[in-house]
Amino acid sequence: MSKMRGRILIPLPNTGAMGRKRNNFYMRSVFLLALCIFGLLQYHNFNYLDSRDNVLGDAVTNDSDDAILAMVPAPLHKYLTPHSRNHTTPAAGVLAGAALLVNTSSSGAATATTISFDVYHPPNITEIKRQIVRYNDMQVVLNEDVFGPLQNDSVIIVVQVHTRITYLRHLIVSLAQARDISKVLLVFSHDFYDDDINDLVQQIDFCKVMQIFYPYSIQTHPNEYPGVDPNDCPRNIKKEQALITNCNNAMYPDLYGHYREAKFTQTKHHWIWKANRVFNELEVTRYHTGLVLFLEEDHYVAEDFLYLLAMMQQRTKDLCPQCNVLSLGTYLKTFNYYTYHSKTNKKSYASSLISTNSLLGYNRNNNRNSVQLAVSSSYSSSSSASASPSSKVYVGDTTDHQRASEATNSNSNSNRRGNNLINTVTATATAATSDTNSNNNEQSSHSSSKNGAQTWNYHVLPSLYSVYQKVEVMPWVSSKHNMGFAFNRTTWSNIRKCARHFCTYDDYNWDWSLQHVSQQCLRRKLHAMIVKGPRVFHIGECGVHHKNKNCESNQVISKVQHVLRIARNSHQLFPRSLTLTVPSLMKKSKLRKGNGGWGDLRDHELCLNMTLPTR
Repeated sequence: MSKMRGRILIPLPNTGAMGRKRNNFYMRSVFLLALCIFGLLQYHNFNYLDSRDNVLGDAVTNDSDDAILAMVPAPLHKYLTPHSRNHTTPAAGVLAGAALLVNTSSSGAATATTISFDVYHPPNITEIKRQIVRYNDMQVVLNEDVFGPLQNDSVIIVVQVHTRITYLRHLIVSLAQARDISKVLLVFSHDFYDDDINDLVQQIDFCKVMQIFYPYSIQTHPNEYPGVDPNDCPRNIKKEQALITNCNNAMYPDLYGHYREAKFTQTKHHWIWKANRVFNELEVTRYHTGLVLFLEEDHYVAEDFLYLLAMMQQRTKDLCPQCNVLSLGTYLKTFNYYTYHSKTNKKSYASSLISTNSLLGYNRNNNRNSVQLAVSSSYSSSSSASASPSSKVYVGDTTDHQRASEATNSNSNSNRRGNNLINTVTATATAATSDTNSNNNEQSSHSSSKNGAQTWNYHVLPSLYSVYQKVEVMPWVSSKHNMGFAFNRTTWSNIRKCARHFCTYDDYNWDWSLQHVSQQCLRRKLHAMIVKGPRVFHIGECGVHHKNKNCESNQVISKVQHVLRIARNSHQLFPRSLTLTVPSLMKKSKLRKGNGGWGDLRDHELCLNMTLPTR
């Protein structure tokens, strides 16, 4: 019998290896399936957004006059169209304000006939002063017969105007498109008399309008105080030499040893004058108890800014009983109502980003130059005294809780329902800080900047519902909340009682002086409710300290128009309710010495006189 050979199968203990392999296989399959589904959703989302925003894409990069005009409703084009004041006759041979026409008589002899026509001549200083007195005395409210008298609780908008009529045109266009604008009184406060600006303002037909004129301007006092007196001490002269020459105010240079410069002191004088004029001198505001909103000529407002301002005012009782200031224009590191994207060209991300400080906030008196995010993805910053060595710039819903600190990253607003995901860009940038040398009136800080390396990273962040608008509350900070802010007569009365603190504080900036008042004088300090999604933008590229090569550029205006159009189409405007968010911990504001430029006793006296009650 043959011997059977073979392997005897010995049962092995069950180690679970096969089960683990099966589980791993299932998990990998589920993961890959989820990844594919996610990719398809993202692809679908990109295609949807591309198709929706395809029309808007050109507006980001096209900042021509025609493109800007195309974004404005046709009835409002009249505010953007300059009109010449020279009334000429369409004839040949225009020379020195006359048209030379050649006539032929019946005899065939040619005779020359000169036809004169009106040529515009700007008013001289004497005429300007007379017109200013006339305007201020008459206190005419235009369009009152159409829109009715001012209600006591209506909003008054006060716009401080200098000479930049191009920006003013766009501000007026943005105001014209705002809901409930017909209910407000729009007050333009001028420190420069210009017939073209006056014609533009008097052309407004969508609300009640009033003009007031600062009577102590440099324009009307070119060779005397508060302009430049021939005997004024030069800015950089030493005190010892000033005493020898006996120039004006030789005994009182500012805290940095410099003497006044009129072109810088005027802004602070104008601000306190216009506030006192509106609250305490105008007959139309005698019984007004509502809000007064402060804007400037190079601001641009969203169409729901009045709607949101009213909502914030209604919610102060329960959200922030201590708030006495409402702010619509905050200093954000970045801002995005929706999302900017391109699936084919990464550079379009950069080109569609908003210039952060230039759009969302500015202070022309403190050299707060904007952080520009350009198509080339280069980064440069002119840092102020409070700038940090490095800052992260996010595209999303972020707020600069501390203007000098790093922006905090939070979810970007969207009207997408559920948990849809949107593509957002995060730009990380590093910039060099600059040492600050406060001086008298030239710039409160001398800043230097260096280009830092920048990289673009793409992150997917969950969207939030758009049925509410986030606000936060904090003490009023001059460098953060000085644009598009509002308060009522009660707050102003408390400020005016502290006029001496405002008028003698050695700082030529009105906002830093106002913060000094809040810290040193007010029993109830200024406390602000701030909307995180700004409704007031800064479109000016040039100011007192900041001069670009092209001050008439449309680039920023185009970007603001594009952002607001996206916000409108994605239903980000007109929120249903307000939600209070808790801001990050803020360092207590330290008492600081001023930026100078305000040591002249004549400035102290003039400022104090402008706060005296006149009725």
